[in-house]
Amino acid sequence: MYNTSLRIVNDTAEAEDIMQEGFLKAFSKIDSFRENSTFGAWLKRIVVNLSISVHNKKAKLKEVVYKDELNNEMSYDFTFHHQQENMETENVNKLLETLNSLKDNYRIALSLYFIEGYDYEEMGTILNLSYANCRTTVSRAKESLRKKMLADGR
Repeated sequence: MYNTSLRIVNDTAEAEDIMQEGFLKAFSKIDSFRENSTFGAWLKRIVVNLSISVHNKKAKLKEVVYKDELNNEMSYDFTFHHQQENMETENVNKLLETLNSLKDNYRIALSLYFIEGYDYEEMGTILNLSYANCRTTVSRAKESLRKKMLADGR
C-alpha cells in the first residue's frame, strides 16, 4: 500500500503521512466496513483515495514535486547476480523511470491498472472517471509510454 501511495504522490514523506492517516481513518470507520470485500482491499481503497486527494490538492496549488524514489525501490546489490538479471533489472529501472516521467494522470492510470491490478470500473470509481474514459486514458498512457521508450532508445 505504501508503494501504491508513493507512486501516486511521488513523495516519501507524503506517502508515509497518507499511510498513517489511512490506518487512522480505517480504525475510526471500522463500523462502516462491509464484509463483501476483504479488509485489505477496503484499506487499500482508503489509501488510494487519500493519495489521489493529496495529489489533487498539490496539483491545484501548482506545487510540483520531482523526486525519484526509483533507486530506493529497485536498489539492491548486483554483485552476485548474473549479467542477464542485471540487464532485466536495468530494463525495469528504465521502464519505471520513463513511467515516472509521464504526465500525472497517465502515470497514475498505468500504476493503478498494471501495477495494482485495478479494472476500469474500479479505476473509474477511484479517479472519478467513466469506464470509457478510463480505457481511453490507459490506452493513451500506454502509447505515450511506448513513444518515450522508443525515443530514449529503450
